[in-house]
Amino acid sequence: MATIGTMFFVACEDPQSPGVEYMPDMYRSPAIEVYVDYEFPDSSTARKAPENSIPRGYRPYAYPNTNEGYEMAGQQLSNPLMLTEKTIKEGQQLYTSFCAHCHGKKGLGKGSIQNAIYGAVPSYADETPNRRGNRSMSQLSEGHIYHTILFGLNAMGPHSSLIRENDRWKIVAYVQTLQGKDPLSKKEEAPKAETAE
Repeated sequence: MATIGTMFFVACEDPQSPGVEYMPDMYRSPAIEVYVDYEFPDSSTARKAPENSIPRGYRPYAYPNTNEGYEMAGQQLSNPLMLTEKTIKEGQQLYTSFCAHCHGKKGLGKGSIQNAIYGAVPSYADETPNRRGNRSMSQLSEGHIYHTILFGLNAMGPHSSLIRENDRWKIVAYVQTLQGKDPLSKKEEAPKAETAE
């Protein structure tokens, strides 16, 4: 009788406990602690992802950070977003946050940062062919602009870790308005982007 009473009180000790469990590790697995030696051959608990694995929600960017990659992106990438006035407005807000300090609010290259290194930021309306590929700033395509936001160019650093993919495309659409283009009238048959981050 004493044994049954003891079991009754022990079973009631934890209201979340289902009582006696058969092989609890099958459905309540122990948590792996970081930086604890579980006797892996390399002694590392923080395991590396398998080679060539891709994180969930990430799509690899197909164009390398080279002159050739820049040119291919310029020829093959187009904005995948369904552009609206609202999208352009959001792009303007993002541009103001991330770009205007160097490129200026109107894209004339006269931002608030006054430094010799950043003093030669060109205007998006500039028609002088002095950029990569002997093209002017006004001639840059959507792909060129996106690639530059992603990897940076000259004194401009990469913004891939700062700006999400869709937000980059919104900025691209707004920059096109600063170039004097109308991104809302783009052709429907333009190739779709193969991007990610």
